[in-house]
Amino acid sequence: MSATCIDGKEIALRVRQDAAKRTAALKTQGVEPCLAVVLVGEDPASVSYVTGKEKALAEAGMIGRDIRLPATTPESELLDLVSRLNADPSVHGILVQLPLPKHIREDRIIIAIDPAKDVDGFHPISVGNMVIGRPGFLPCTPHGVIVMLKEMRVVTTGAHAVVVGRSNLVGRPLANLLTRRDVNATVTICHTGTRNIAEHTLRADILIAAAGKPRLITADMVRPGAVVIDVGVNRVEDPTAKKGFRLVGDVDFNSVKEVASLITPVPGGVGPMTIAMLIRNVVEAAEIRVSRP
Repeated sequence: MSATCIDGKEIALRVRQDAAKRTAALKTQGVEPCLAVVLVGEDPASVSYVTGKEKALAEAGMIGRDIRLPATTPESELLDLVSRLNADPSVHGILVQLPLPKHIREDRIIIAIDPAKDVDGFHPISVGNMVIGRPGFLPCTPHGVIVMLKEMRVVTTGAHAVVVGRSNLVGRPLANLLTRRDVNATVTICHTGTRNIAEHTLRADILIAAAGKPRLITADMVRPGAVVIDVGVNRVEDPTAKKGFRLVGDVDFNSVKEVASLITPVPGGVGPMTIAMLIRNVVEAAEIRVSRP
C-alpha cells in the first residue's frame, strides 16, 4: 500500500490565510505589514524565489518592498541599505536573498539585520533564542516542517526522528526544534561523516532528508510505516522536460512511497511551507511592533 502524500500546498494555504486575517486586523489599526526583499544580482533560482515571496505577500494583503541591486554592488553599499531598512519604521521584516555574490560576506549582512526584523531567523540572536527556547523568529523551512507534522497529526512525542543533513539553514535548527517539549522527539543527525547512514535511517519513525543530494534516500533505507519528509530540491537533467531538467528531492519518491506511511513530494511538499512561514513571521513582526509601549 502506497504512502499518503502530504499536500504542502494545502497546509501552506491555511497558514497564509491565517496570516491574511491577522494582516487585515492590523490594517484596522493603521498598520500595513511590510517586508523588504533585497536581491543582489540575477541568479535565476533567487529571482524565482523572490517572485514567489512577493506573490504570497500580495495575496496576504502585505506590502512587499522589492529592492534589486546589481551583482557588482559593494558590500559596504549593501550594509548601508540594511542600516536604512533597520531604521525605517514602516518596514517590519528584512530579507536579503541568499546566496550573495562571492565578494559579499553573507555573515556580515546577516548580523547587520536588526533581530526584530530578522524574519528569516538567521541572525545569531535569533538562533540563540531558538536554542534556549526564548521567543523569537524561527527559520522558515525547519519551522514549516514542524507545522506540517502537527497538521498531519504525526505522533512526535517519544518518536525517533533522524535528520540527514547538518546545514545551519535546515538540519541543525530542525534537530533543535524536534527536541522542544511541544514536539518531544529523540533526534539523530546524520551527515557526510556518518558511517552506514542506513543503520540510522532504518530506525527512524520520522525520517527527514535535507542533504542536498538527489535521491539519496532509497526504499531499502526506510523502515516500513515511517513518515518521510523530503526537504531537498535538486535539478536533474531530463531531455524530455520542457526546460531540459526537472526537480527531484533527496528521497527516491517512487520507491520510498511504497514503504512509508506518509511522504512529502517534490515539488509541492516542504517548499510551499517555507514561504508560508515567512509570511507568518512578517505579520508577527508587525504585531510585536504594535504591542510595544
